[in-house]
Amino acid sequence: MNNVAFEIAGREFRSRLIIGTGKYRSFAEMARALEASGAEIVTVAVRRVNLADKSKESLLDYIDRSKYFILPNTAGCYTADDAVRTARLAREVGLSNWIKLEVIGDEKTLFPDNFELVKATEILVREGFVVLPYTNDDLISARRLVDAGAAAVMPLGAPIGSGLGVQNPANIRILRQMISSVPLILDAGVGTASDAAVAMELGADAVLMNTGIAAAEDSVLMAGAMRHAVLAGRQAYLAGRMAKKLYATASSPLEGVVR
Repeated sequence: MNNVAFEIAGREFRSRLIIGTGKYRSFAEMARALEASGAEIVTVAVRRVNLADKSKESLLDYIDRSKYFILPNTAGCYTADDAVRTARLAREVGLSNWIKLEVIGDEKTLFPDNFELVKATEILVREGFVVLPYTNDDLISARRLVDAGAAAVMPLGAPIGSGLGVQNPANIRILRQMISSVPLILDAGVGTASDAAVAMELGADAVLMNTGIAAAEDSVLMAGAMRHAVLAGRQAYLAGRMAKKLYATASSPLEGVVR
């Protein structure tokens, strides 16, 4: 277990914080938050990128591709076919052959459609994509995605944009114990730094977030807080927490003390 670097599909990353580019008040604010976060991987919704008119301002103008690895995502797709088309478009325009795969099954909750997600993963893996699917915190779905060729499993901590933190820590623990062949990246639900630390303490290899930073009153300051929280959570996971007890134990025991 490495305190710093981790790998996805054979590529090494030193930052375990992955952040999105939506919901910021301006592109300039987004750029400052990226810098403060220390993130290396930045997700970009393909449907938000101006791909037709290169003369107009684009969020890509504010992302230094020599510093950040762009991970396109299929946000807003509700079928496997739609997600596959979006991923192909991202590759054709030169964004990446990596894709954060989202196939939404319900408009209100934005929960994933796992049947369509597995279907899209199988298609894209056959076409040479590195697929990182956003899924629910269900072990069986995660296993099916791994069997389909996913390069990581990205379970939600809570509904997208809710800021509720990890709502089912037991499931994240189970996923950590049972999924070892690919990274486990907590995706969605982080609202503040303590949520990110908890996710890492549960054994996540990395945490992906957007709204928790972008919707903060000071997004740049929050980005820095998330950076430290992910580091602290990882260190705590590796250190191994003390056992929980019902009753007190003196921190300065008197046994063996000469009176």
